[in-house]
Amino acid sequence: MNFQITPLPCACGRCVLQLEGTPIISAECLCTDCQHAGAFLQTLPGAKPVLDHHGATRFELYRKDRVWCARGSGHLREHRLSRSSPTRRVVASCCNTPMFMEFGGGHWLSLYGGLWPAGTLPPLEIRTMTRSKPEGVVLPKDVPNPGTHTWAFYLRLFLAWVDMGFRVPKVDFVRGGLDAP
Repeated sequence: MNFQITPLPCACGRCVLQLEGTPIISAECLCTDCQHAGAFLQTLPGAKPVLDHHGATRFELYRKDRVWCARGSGHLREHRLSRSSPTRRVVASCCNTPMFMEFGGGHWLSLYGGLWPAGTLPPLEIRTMTRSKPEGVVLPKDVPNPGTHTWAFYLRLFLAWVDMGFRVPKVDFVRGGLDAP
């Protein structure tokens, strides 16, 4: 089966991820960790906003075996909220563009929606972890807004894993930690 290859450069173009095919799901996350990480990442010099006006982070979830770094892997650095965190957020250090989030042991990568050129981001399908939304935020009812993750969300992740033969590819193109101010 032939899939379209989508290049996603960082803001300065020195680092380029390539994606094959379509996302598993298009989501916004309002969990506390994504809010904390987004708030931090968007304070890096030259960084663009990560959080929207609701405090959500937009992600496109892709199978790990359909994402690779075509150029500039030497610029990719990880940021973890704590040393023991299984989740890392990966930034192109050349321009502080958030590239993706990886949950340790997961078979997918959550690519930051800000990587897509204007008008090309796949349609939003769900907001997750809305129980953690900032106080006073009223979410639109354009997509489901469950308090956590839905069974349908997990089913789509599981079916993608089945299609992968239950493999969990290693992301080996990240070059160390983020030297943050």
